[in-house]
Amino acid sequence: MNRIRLAHFSITAAFCALLLARAAASWNFATASRVSSMAALQDTGPSQNGDQWLSAEPGYQFLFPRDHAAHEPYKLEWWYYTGNLTTAGGREFGFQLTFFRTGVVYRPANPSRWSIRDLYPAHFAITDVERNQFRYFERMNRGGIGWAGANPGRYRVWNEDWEVTLDGKVHVLSATADDSAISLRLSPEKPEVVHDQNGVSQKAALNGYASHYYSLSRLNATGTIEIDGQTYEVSGLAWMDHEFGSRFLEPDQTGWDWFSIQLDDGTDLMLLQIRRSDGSIDTHSTGTMVSSDGKSTHLSFSQFSLSPRDRWQSPGSGATYPVAWHVEVPDAQLTFDVRPAIPDQELKTTQSTGIVYWEGSTRVTGVSAARHVHGAGYLEMTGYARQDLPDALH
Repeated sequence: MNRIRLAHFSITAAFCALLLARAAASWNFATASRVSSMAALQDTGPSQNGDQWLSAEPGYQFLFPRDHAAHEPYKLEWWYYTGNLTTAGGREFGFQLTFFRTGVVYRPANPSRWSIRDLYPAHFAITDVERNQFRYFERMNRGGIGWAGANPGRYRVWNEDWEVTLDGKVHVLSATADDSAISLRLSPEKPEVVHDQNGVSQKAALNGYASHYYSLSRLNATGTIEIDGQTYEVSGLAWMDHEFGSRFLEPDQTGWDWFSIQLDDGTDLMLLQIRRSDGSIDTHSTGTMVSSDGKSTHLSFSQFSLSPRDRWQSPGSGATYPVAWHVEVPDAQLTFDVRPAIPDQELKTTQSTGIVYWEGSTRVTGVSAARHVHGAGYLEMTGYARQDLPDALH
């Protein structure tokens, strides 16, 4: 829902500001929540005073915890948390909490705090596996007046009372919406892993169509989930993605399939498949394998394969999603199947990011070097609904 509030101003001023925010969101915000991992933006030139958004270029040197915080010179940025949690009695939940920052004007000519430099959408979702229920929420706020923001110096990202902060190395998450809430502490079991090569995750052939992208692939999660007025103590594993850049997809790149996988032998994988308008898979598709000791291996387009299996059609959007997949990583002697915890995990975020996408909890079974493995993860799919990836996003 659009939560731009203009207290202490006249009705006319509120209406005008709301129209401005909606227009800015429609023409300048690009995220299909990666909507995990990626988004598509139209090319951005100089702003009114000659300043220009930075492109993600090779050679970037990550430094932590510095790079958990916001990177204001880049036009688009997001912080993505997903995870699978259980109660002591075995009841299963999935969660997603995502914060986005999208630049509107690099340096507004008007010095007022009401000027819109950035907009801050956010998504929050809970999957209740036992009840076969999925609930999600969205927000959109502006920066500059305290309703939402992302600190560039110290890691804190928030949208009203949805928030992520750091307590030492522990990521502290909280979000409440209607009858749903999470309060979680996520402790890294492995160090940050930078995806792709030379500090940059290239999404397309054109220079600058890329992001700086890293993950915390295995976070030990503890805390509470609240649903329908009942609070559950939970624990499990979570995943964190952080990306920032200014240009992403070319016009004929129409969507992507993104996987986070956490296996019970300690192996983690990120796999990203970019689809083209002719049905082919883009060669900039990429992956990363993280071993149990935290060492990472880059996977190029040719080193893994993703084959869709079962499909599910949304009764709401009409989109058909391949919710089950067969995955092979031959060099690692790894093959497994990914299935959804429940089929309906579609988000229709038309009041914030303006897109429809599927993102949800998954279960994994397979074989690694002749040993049976199991696991869980998250899957994100964009470009399957007609509302996804409008022309302005390219």
